[in-house]
Amino acid sequence: MLKRLFLNDRFILTLIIINVFFLFAEGYQDHNHGIWYLTFLDNLITILFIAEAGVKISTWGSKYYFKSKWNRFDFTLVLLSLPALITYLFKVESFDVSYLLVFRILRVFKSFRFFQFIPNVNTLMSDVKRAMKASVFVLLGFIIFIIVTGILSHYIFGPSGSDMFSSPMKSLYSTFKVFTIEGWFEIPEEIIEHYGAVESFFTYLYFIVIVLLGGILGLSLITSIFVDSMVSDNNDALEQKVVNLESKIDVLLDEIRTLKK
Repeated sequence: MLKRLFLNDRFILTLIIINVFFLFAEGYQDHNHGIWYLTFLDNLITILFIAEAGVKISTWGSKYYFKSKWNRFDFTLVLLSLPALITYLFKVESFDVSYLLVFRILRVFKSFRFFQFIPNVNTLMSDVKRAMKASVFVLLGFIIFIIVTGILSHYIFGPSGSDMFSSPMKSLYSTFKVFTIEGWFEIPEEIIEHYGAVESFFTYLYFIVIVLLGGILGLSLITSIFVDSMVSDNNDALEQKVVNLESKIDVLLDEIRTLKK
């Protein structure tokens, strides 16, 4: 009975959903006076996931089990959640090595198992992989453009007194914020507080240019290449069907010509 339960995908999916709920609820508890049973149930689900992996390996064999990418993914997530389970079972806090409790964060990764239950997920992952390969060099070029623009902005606007460009890393983050076209207009307004009319004019012009190049043209180019690569597989299939249809039409036309003779 238990064996069939652990081999049932619906049961595992239910555990994943319940686990997400427990993780969400635990975020609201007081760490000193927390709801202990939520932590207990969360770790119990981890034990059930370990049992699931053990049952599947013993039933299918390790070779067949690890042949599946999703099983390898599940097994990795179980391993990532082990430190949290160990610290809970052996009360690590009492040995004054509480820094290990950071591993409890890894238990959140168990919830990623939900992805394997998405319909046609293998086809979707294949499309994403192909799209990433097609757009990798464009994406790399865009990242380099962000870095160069960020460094340039640091040297130009660093002396302005604005904290947004006070260091290369902050300047890089501010540049990325500009490229997202989200609240970018606030950045030049802060910079020009102590600028004159001429400096303010060129500051506005500078940000208009980088918003056009990076925020509009750059992101649009990457998005279009990525989307086009994802749907190219469907286009290839349609093109093949058209070719097959044309060949059948040619055969029919040849037969009609033969009958007329």
